[in-house]
Amino acid sequence: MIWKNKLRFGKAPPTPARPSGYQALMDLVDDGFCIIQFTDGPDGPLSDYVHVESNSGYERHTGISGVVGKSVFDVSPQDGAEWVKIYRRVLETGEPIRFERRFAEVDRYIEVSATLAGKVEQGRVAVLFRDITERKRTEQALRDSEQRATRDARHLARALSAGAILGTWVWTLDTDHFELDTGFSTAMGLDPALPASSLTLETIVANVHPGDRPALMEEINRSTSGGAAIAFQFRVRQADGQYHWIETNGRLEGGSPRIFAGVLMDLDDRRAILEERDRATAELFQLNQTLEQRVADQTAKLMEQEEALRQAQKMEAVGQLTGGLAHDFNNLLTAIAGSLDLITSRLDEGRTDEAHRFVAAAQASTERAATLTQRLLAFSRRQSLQPAPTDVPALVHGMEDLVRRAIGPEVSVSTRFAPDTWPAMVDGNQLENALLNICLNARDAMPDGGLIEIEADNETVATATEHLETGAYVKLSVRDTGSGMSPDQLAKAFEPYFTTKPSGKGTGLGLSMVYGFARQSGGAALIRSQLGEGTTVELFLPRSAQAAEAATPAADAASAGEGSGATILVVDDEVLVRMVVAESLTDAGFKVLEAGTAREGLALLEAHPEISALLTDVGLPGGMTGRELARAAHEAHPQLPIIFMTGYDDEAHSGPALAGAEVLLKPFSFDVMVRRIVELTARA
Repeated sequence: MIWKNKLRFGKAPPTPARPSGYQALMDLVDDGFCIIQFTDGPDGPLSDYVHVESNSGYERHTGISGVVGKSVFDVSPQDGAEWVKIYRRVLETGEPIRFERRFAEVDRYIEVSATLAGKVEQGRVAVLFRDITERKRTEQALRDSEQRATRDARHLARALSAGAILGTWVWTLDTDHFELDTGFSTAMGLDPALPASSLTLETIVANVHPGDRPALMEEINRSTSGGAAIAFQFRVRQADGQYHWIETNGRLEGGSPRIFAGVLMDLDDRRAILEERDRATAELFQLNQTLEQRVADQTAKLMEQEEALRQAQKMEAVGQLTGGLAHDFNNLLTAIAGSLDLITSRLDEGRTDEAHRFVAAAQASTERAATLTQRLLAFSRRQSLQPAPTDVPALVHGMEDLVRRAIGPEVSVSTRFAPDTWPAMVDGNQLENALLNICLNARDAMPDGGLIEIEADNETVATATEHLETGAYVKLSVRDTGSGMSPDQLAKAFEPYFTTKPSGKGTGLGLSMVYGFARQSGGAALIRSQLGEGTTVELFLPRSAQAAEAATPAADAASAGEGSGATILVVDDEVLVRMVVAESLTDAGFKVLEAGTAREGLALLEAHPEISALLTDVGLPGGMTGRELARAAHEAHPQLPIIFMTGYDDEAHSGPALAGAEVLLKPFSFDVMVRRIVELTARA
């Protein structure tokens, strides 16, 4: 509409000065009157308004004083947004409105009329208030009276239609005189021949059951004093000596003299019906209770069977996983143990020149074991990640040569990136591993050659799905022209140790690692495929609010001057790990202090202020973790460089251990460890 495009206000413009008689003229209007000016508010354009003029009748009718210059949210904080919505309709449609509303603050009913005050573009609305409280109360009193009359008429009609009236009474309160018919006397167990002069209220209720008499007297007193109608059920002993249920209905008639009159109705038949209904209801309730119990028992049995099935499926999955792990690790341990035996044999024989070959074999098996462990941790979303703003196109460009060498010349690679691709908040090293795994899988699906297309685009998810929350993502897609997968294969593609490759041609952990890495990073991995039409793997990586930093080359250990005698504190509960780490650092020229627990490490930090860096495991015994040690060390020595060395961090998914700290994933290269320490101590 036109007004939506034209009306854009900030603060309300000042109201032009009015002639002195203008206010006096407005005050002559008995109704409340004000002019409001729409303004922009915290919720957007036209989300607030200010009262720019009012007359004295405004306060008289609404009970609100000093309104000029105030926002609607100053006057009515709770209902401000609703008032804005109501009056803004006048601007939207140009049509006047009229409605009634109760002002709870002053307990008044107000008739409100609103219309445009000038042109639409001026954003002003004139509002008139008229107090209609008395009219509303009169209308309500009339409705109440009509409801009482209707209720009494219905009650009498019900009694007449039931044919259960036993008798009537008329009690003149001013003279305390009773007129009872024969039916009333009989129903109340009285002698119909009793003279009217001997009748009193105590005499009349003498045969009422003692348990019901106090409540009946209270109802009679309430009705005769306040005018409320009486409708009360009670028991009374009649001529047969038995108690019978009856109901009394009556009311006080106004005027003079005051008359309290009514009827008695028989309840025995009705109560018999009600009792029969109650018995049937009780039986039905008992049946329902039994049925509910039967349903509950059956449901519990089904749940037990379902839980047993889930447990069996879980154990089957665990069996598949542990079987694959046992196979892979036993192979790796055999290679490592065999290499060590051969090294020992060659050293005993003095054939040291041949030992290097078996050392290399043991190291290669160790690296494969580390890769296997990291893939499992990635699948379970428990690997230690170091997310940072990452330029995804630059990362892919930097890997192109590696990818081409890995997949061979038979497969072509093409890339396409959106020119304004956002930076992603992701661990760059793990993203490289994931991309390489996807490309290797694509290569294996194209034994006769084909094409791999790598693309990066911006993607905004407006509606959450089972895979993705709403938000902004960088979508990295890898599409191949390979053999594709069947629906059954596609459903299991991300499961660990599931593979479509021949035996011995793959571990089945590549895609499961990709899936876990994407989920742990706050994104998702999706896969689409059809037999004969290739496969597309899509990684959704969360957008970074910060720009990606350009990569800087790592400093060479030799150029950094090696250890230079700096003191390093090494904390690890595993004695052999601590030994080889300390030995490597000592060989590099560092002085090393060792501790087996976090508390021992804190004590050494306090005793040796010359410590230049802390190298600690994350999982430590004694009630204090490596994370807690690092935080305590950082508080005492904010400039102290800290490196975590960990094989598995149970809290890795919850965030970084400490801002600025570095992480070495076990098993790591000791050359890399020494280089990191040299770099950190050189900068400190």
